Amino acid sequence: MRVLIVEDEPYMAEAIRDGLRLEAIAADIAGDGDTALELLSINSYHIAILDRDIPGPSGDEIATRIIASGSGLPILMLTAADRIDDKVTGFELGADDYLTKPFELRELVLRLRALDRRRAHSRPPVREIAGVRLDPFRREVYRDGRYVALTRKQFAVLEVLVGAEGGVVSAEELLARAWDENADPFTNAVRITVSALRKRLGEPWIILTVPGVGYRMDARSEHEREGGDGA
Repeated sequence: MRVLIVEDEPYMAEAIRDGLRLEAIAADIAGDGDTALELLSINSYHIAILDRDIPGPSGDEIATRIIASGSGLPILMLTAADRIDDKVTGFELGADDYLTKPFELRELVLRLRALDRRRAHSRPPVREIAGVRLDPFRREVYRDGRYVALTRKQFAVLEVLVGAEGGVVSAEELLARAWDENADPFTNAVRITVSALRKRLGEPWIILTVPGVGYRMDARSEHEREGGDGA
């Protein structure tokens, strides 16, 4: 299990990280909201542990972004705010669990493992198309048996394209489903990400550009495939 600890008190964050590592739980630390969002964009985590009162985007804002992304990443709120109204607000934001400070590390470990078991029970199906195998639960992609390392954004785009089963997906839809609500609709992010994703998957190109419409996966067999368009 790999978790992200979003906590602005360095000693607290390091104590939690070191304690979790002793329980065979890998952990990264983000001391502010901006760092948390950056780590979430480039790494895959099983659970996010969020302190609500942090510099930059708050823990509440980060929770909102996680929920909006559709990643299904479980959220455990870890905060000194222990009033029932605070807990209600946290759960309304989409938190899966809530633990108030001070707390025992053992209880945190038990709650993390319970969230991980719950996540495993709702495991999404593995999808395959034309030699590409995408496992949403493990966040892994293989092409013809070869592991393909992808960024979080590239994985999100590929997941949408694979889910379309060869159908065309517009750039606007990709932007809506793989980026957050603050994405600029006039950005080149989709074209750049698709181009980088295509290169990561390797030749022959399996992501085709449909001029003026969008993108689709080439569902033909390798024997039938003659090559795709550029981004």
